[in-house]
Amino acid sequence: MDAPPQSKSRDLDKLLLRSGNLVGPGFFPGTDLRDDIREYVRVLVVGAGGLGCELLKDLALSGFRNLDVIDMDRIEVTNLNRQFLFRLEDVGKPKAEVAAKRVMERVSGVEIVPHFSRIEDKELEFYNDFNIIALGLDSIEARRYINGVACGFLEYNEDDTPRSETIKPMVDGGTEGFKGHARVIVPGVTPCFECTIWLFPPQVKFPLCTLAETPRNAAHCIEYAHLIKWHEVHGGKSFDPDEPEHMKWVYDEAIKRAELFGIPGVTYSLTQGVVKNIIPAIASTNAIISAACALETLKIVSGCSKTLANYLTYNGGEGLHTKVTEFERDKECLVCGPGILIELDTSITLQKFIDMLEQHPKLLLSKASVKHGKDSLYMQAPPVLEEMHRPNLSKPLYDLMGRVEKDTVHVFGTALKNEEKQSSLTKLRVVFKEADGVADMDTSILRVNSKRKTPF
Repeated sequence: MDAPPQSKSRDLDKLLLRSGNLVGPGFFPGTDLRDDIREYVRVLVVGAGGLGCELLKDLALSGFRNLDVIDMDRIEVTNLNRQFLFRLEDVGKPKAEVAAKRVMERVSGVEIVPHFSRIEDKELEFYNDFNIIALGLDSIEARRYINGVACGFLEYNEDDTPRSETIKPMVDGGTEGFKGHARVIVPGVTPCFECTIWLFPPQVKFPLCTLAETPRNAAHCIEYAHLIKWHEVHGGKSFDPDEPEHMKWVYDEAIKRAELFGIPGVTYSLTQGVVKNIIPAIASTNAIISAACALETLKIVSGCSKTLANYLTYNGGEGLHTKVTEFERDKECLVCGPGILIELDTSITLQKFIDMLEQHPKLLLSKASVKHGKDSLYMQAPPVLEEMHRPNLSKPLYDLMGRVEKDTVHVFGTALKNEEKQSSLTKLRVVFKEADGVADMDTSILRVNSKRKTPF
């Protein structure tokens, strides 16, 4: 007698259909949970390279049916040794589109929407439509951008505890050779990327005199073409590392430079790596880190087990070593922190707002410059920028901030700390309250919530 066929969700059912000693506080096992994950949970995978390909495959096989993937790159021959979803005939095609197609061909029932674009080109609300964001990126800059977007959705209560419905969890993976990491980022609860930016070594920068006069390796030749030759030839035209023609030009000039000094090793892939600060990767490490990230994603949305706390490192260079470290959140982080709550009337001008910052005993911030998002509302220096932004001083801050009910601004100036004047960058949560009018613009209008409770 033939044995009955095994369910495709057999292994997943062991996690979602029964309880255990390590489950989260909100875990309710059953088929409804499994079905809800398939039907309602939306996951965005950022990056469709070596790690991104693995993530798409692992998430699809872990019961997630509604996936999106975003990547701006096209497939190159050098990708084929580790990005297993791509074939030789795919060279030149968008990574996101091919990766989505291949996974949907292999995993029945999954729907993957590809986005062939830069992450910066998407509206912020695009990212807000997802329950969780999984990062398979190879650059620090891209991680910082997505981290800022996710933390931008976070709102706090008056006691500085995060509002749970505004939390946008992230799972971040990264690899470099035989080393890798997986981390869980729950904005307002665990450290965000910016809280632990010190974990990443600073980007290597070469002295310009070395690049111009005595290049000693292939990277020197590439940076010479990128930083010096480009500006000599193209003048004020900005270099775009995501433009293939620009990258090809740098590569060709680097080859000429290398031949002139007898330096071997300049390749197109190395040119991309040096210019874009791309971290190298190998397939086996990608698979291991992706598995950890996919499991953490499942744990976050289901509660079937306690999540990673909160940073896992893997080293397979010599033997095998893994370790989990629980880093602490920076309570004063300008990205995920609550900032200082300020309530203002909609009629208060930018000048009055700056005066209040200086007068209020909780801030004591003088000569303040004000920034809202990417827009500078007022700059104290240099003089040319101060003159440019001076007309804003007489305008209502409410209008300058786009007439939103509440938002975040950053103010930079000089503050008195420990009886010494120090430079200070402060995050403020501005909430506008409707009022008939303000008779006296004194500090009573500006209410600062000085409670600094940690949201754990």
